[in-house]
Amino acid sequence: MNLIVSVDKDWAIGCGNQLLFHVPEDMSYFRKMTVGKVVVMGLMTFFSLPESKPLKDRVNIVLSDKDLDIRGAVVCRSIGEVLEETAKYPPDDVFVIGGQSVYEQLLPYCTRAYVTAFCAHKRADRYFPDLSRDPAWRLVSRSGIRRHEGTDYTFDIYERVS
Repeated sequence: MNLIVSVDKDWAIGCGNQLLFHVPEDMSYFRKMTVGKVVVMGLMTFFSLPESKPLKDRVNIVLSDKDLDIRGAVVCRSIGEVLEETAKYPPDDVFVIGGQSVYEQLLPYCTRAYVTAFCAHKRADRYFPDLSRDPAWRLVSRSGIRRHEGTDYTFDIYERVS
């Protein structure tokens, strides 16, 4: 299982149920990595999607403790159900896409993290664990520095080592 996330310098990921950065190249990267794959998200992340609709050309799995029927998505009521559902697919085809609670609950099952790392501080109320300080993870790839409207960022890949 993989995860994909955009973070600021403090590993912040969101504020008020919104992403911190809206950079076209990052959005294209997210799309390239997840189209044709399985995306796993929490209910609040689902509601933050355009028109609160499932992402096109992907299997959408929504984790929620609420008894919901979401057209075009599989709703799982527990992490166990998510793991059962994702076991139907190759592990490399599964991407956890947020939010904070879902990342925290599924991080132990992830072996690769695709991190867009922005060199900026943003006001935030949601965070991701700092993989650069976690001995269970190592940075295996970093793109060249890119810039959007004065903010530098890189595309980093971390892999679990233990």
